[in-house]
Amino acid sequence: MPDPIFAHPRLAEVYDAFDGPRDDLPAYLAIADELGAQRVLDVGCGTGCLAIALAAAGRTVTGADPAAASLEVARAKDGGAAVTWIQAAATSLPPVGPDLAGTDLAVMTGNVAQVFLSDQEWAQVLHAIRAALRPGGYLVFETRRPARRAWQDWAADPGPETHDVPGSGPVEQRREVTAVDLPLVSFRYTYTFLADGTVIASDSTLRFRSREELEINLSDAGYQVLDVREAPDRPGREFVFIAQRTS
Repeated sequence: MPDPIFAHPRLAEVYDAFDGPRDDLPAYLAIADELGAQRVLDVGCGTGCLAIALAAAGRTVTGADPAAASLEVARAKDGGAAVTWIQAAATSLPPVGPDLAGTDLAVMTGNVAQVFLSDQEWAQVLHAIRAALRPGGYLVFETRRPARRAWQDWAADPGPETHDVPGSGPVEQRREVTAVDLPLVSFRYTYTFLADGTVIASDSTLRFRSREELEINLSDAGYQVLDVREAPDRPGREFVFIAQRTS
């Protein structure tokens, strides 16, 4: 079940305003170019920013997400019609077929890889993506570095942050770290729609995995790690893994 921040219709409509500029998108477009990827699967595509950018560059793109509200926002965007959108959890992607046959590259951005909390669920995700890739296809994803201790920054800067969002009016966001039980960190976003006073909270938990742990996970799931890079828009904060299906 996706968190309300993605699944609640009112929160999905304001998500992009609070997510800020997607300075990471050019890096992922460049990686797709580097790998020669023409058919791309965006896992946990959310409101579709990367999927639409990949399609605008001439690629065949499928965006998969379990949150119907986020997919509705994605479909309505300029360029959204160029992407095939499917409502599906990363653990249960459709079998290879017309939409996914011969997928060259699967991507998980926005730290989607951290929402899978148990070892079993994370292994299921890696195997499901592998099944969607062609032999030799690539998986690229980002994840926060545990040593950077991002949750300390979150706790030190809880907001509020307010944006005037078209169609919603002024909306205030507050963030609260609710639990640190490493490798799990939980937090709550609270949104107040100032035009009508509606308050909606969204609780989330992320798992912080080390580089060594992720390398073992990928090897066990049938991938070879080709490179681990800095996130160019957040140096020192995240790993960007580039892995290849081994057969």
